[in-house]
Amino acid sequence: MANPQWPAVEKRQHLGKPYDRLDGAIKSTGRAKYAYDVNRPGMLWARCIGSPHAAAKVVDIDGTDALAVPGVEGFWRDEGVIGKEVEYAGQIIAAIAATSEELAAEAMHRVKITYEKMEHQVVDNDISFAKGRPASRDEGDVEIALGEAATISEGHYGIAAITHCCLEAHGQVAEVRDGAMYIWPSTQNVSKYADGLNESVDSPLSDIHVDCQYMGGGFGSKFGHDKWGMIGCILAKQTGKPVKIMLERDLELMVAGNRPSAFGTVKVGLDGEGKIHAFDAQVWGTGGGGGYRPPPMPYAFTKLPNQRVAGSRIPTNRGSQRAWRAPGHPQGCLITMAALADAAAAMGMDELEVFKKNLEYTEHPETYAEELDIAAEMIGYKDKAHLRSALTDGPVKRGLGVSIHQWGGMGHPSECDVTIHPDGSVEAKIGSQDLGTATRTSITIVLAETVGLPMDAVKVKMGKNAYPVSGASGGSTTIGGVSASTRLAATNALNALLEVAAPRLGVAVDALEAAEGTIRETANPSNAMTWTEACGLLGVSPITKRGENVAGESQKMGLIDQGVGGVQIADVSVDVETGVVTINEMVAVQDCGLIVNMKTAESQVYGGLIMGVTYALFEECVYDAATGRMLNPDMEFYRLAGLYDVGNLKVHMMTGPRYDSRGVIGLGEPPVISPGAAISNAVANAIGVRVPELPLTPERVLNALGGTA
Repeated sequence: MANPQWPAVEKRQHLGKPYDRLDGAIKSTGRAKYAYDVNRPGMLWARCIGSPHAAAKVVDIDGTDALAVPGVEGFWRDEGVIGKEVEYAGQIIAAIAATSEELAAEAMHRVKITYEKMEHQVVDNDISFAKGRPASRDEGDVEIALGEAATISEGHYGIAAITHCCLEAHGQVAEVRDGAMYIWPSTQNVSKYADGLNESVDSPLSDIHVDCQYMGGGFGSKFGHDKWGMIGCILAKQTGKPVKIMLERDLELMVAGNRPSAFGTVKVGLDGEGKIHAFDAQVWGTGGGGGYRPPPMPYAFTKLPNQRVAGSRIPTNRGSQRAWRAPGHPQGCLITMAALADAAAAMGMDELEVFKKNLEYTEHPETYAEELDIAAEMIGYKDKAHLRSALTDGPVKRGLGVSIHQWGGMGHPSECDVTIHPDGSVEAKIGSQDLGTATRTSITIVLAETVGLPMDAVKVKMGKNAYPVSGASGGSTTIGGVSASTRLAATNALNALLEVAAPRLGVAVDALEAAEGTIRETANPSNAMTWTEACGLLGVSPITKRGENVAGESQKMGLIDQGVGGVQIADVSVDVETGVVTINEMVAVQDCGLIVNMKTAESQVYGGLIMGVTYALFEECVYDAATGRMLNPDMEFYRLAGLYDVGNLKVHMMTGPRYDSRGVIGLGEPPVISPGAAISNAVANAIGVRVPELPLTPERVLNALGGTA
């Protein structure tokens, strides 16, 4: 009888192998249909209208003139905002639906909106704007510990707010057909996308059908249907025609979520051996008009004996924060790692050695110790020691920077149905989504592994809310959730087949296994029948069994786990005449438990490094203090890293019994946490002064060198 626990290494046919994405060809040839590619007969195009003011009272919204334009067939206005205040520039208050995209764009300018402008606040890096009582935590006696420290270092650090800047904008196509609503959205939450939407559009939840086969990025910003999703459905019902509503890039960057800023002053005390004796931090930032949770600090070194952290919120007239790949962790990592590196420099010690000396204060000391050694070897840390000085000849200085990070990654609730057909075909149905991280491929690997068939002999159906419920792709929970539910469902279905095959092979059910396309006796592989022959015994009735991932139960079985550690080291060059930072090389060493697909696991880490280089050097939401508007809501001035910018990247995945035995752990978010800290530390190491805030633009580098940072 099949056991749901993961097979031993020597028995694995697919797990951990480097497989290409199954949808790679269809994506690269343009055949994959994203939300924007869906075009329904008679479809209308919708455009949203946002407030031009960061703070204003809406007196009236009049769409009469717009509706008079031939081809304009739908109009929506936010009744709830009339007589009330808008809270940020871009806040959506009306929408137009027309027979073409161009006509909708023209007609939106004919909507008459009357405002009473008000005072706004967009500054987020000045603690004097903080509101409310700071959230604080105090452990040990920081004042006494600082007094006893051999070296005290104090510095200011910060990281600007950035947007998600998804390549595929937020939006959907909605169509009413036979009284039911059909939606093709860009979402990272297929199973629950319709929740709440049914009430907004007055449709039974059972009549809302969601289909998302491909999506172009979400990073935490596409969990719900959002205001524009509701608007699109309302306009579809209002006009009786399909409606496509995809945000324009400027609205996308202003209203579809941001990663909140974080700024802080940190005082670190080291004893004579380089051990951290005290950590004292004050942190502040903004998540827009909504709430703000200060980043986790001290980051990674959570067990420090004497620590004090106070966090404050600055309310601003900006679009609200949303989860952004590892919420809060890149900010906390930067501030903590930069403060520790500066303390090491103040003491005249190497930051790598200081990190090693203090690993006992982390959750994963053994893992970090092993990873630090591997990363140092990969980048040639000792060999490059002679380059790490601001005193080298010429304007280009070179340095190394280190960072460590942590994450949870426990799999989310997930259900999966696996069907074995009498003709031998096998399929899984699961209501999950593929963000582009090869979830479809990973589910296929688990399914094929479990039933002992080649990858091309099984099929995975996903991306519809008609399939068994699976959780949203957030918190790096998808791979654990879908792996466990698929493994359990496939095991249940296989055992039902083994019960049918056992009498024919003359052995007990628990003596059989599925392997290499056969059903065979485990102790006597020659006593076997082909998979197709075994399935033929089913007659005309297929087997369908469900598997459900329940975190605690799956963890006990060794299918999934949580808690990983990672290390990254950056090698950079800095031109002190121009302030330009160049990434020479970055290495990443990452633990994620049992690896389902080695190739795409490594790809996740490469992607995290690239995304990290982007926010470390380029990304920043720039707001005009006078108008409260975002000055760079476009792809020209909101710059992302290109191929030339990322340097030579190297990835090492931690494998072996110590790691594999833990089961599958989410990997999506950890790799993006450390790049900002590692690069910032490398720049400080190269030029001898700290550039206090990210992104590390040439202007900020030159200001730091000139003492005006």
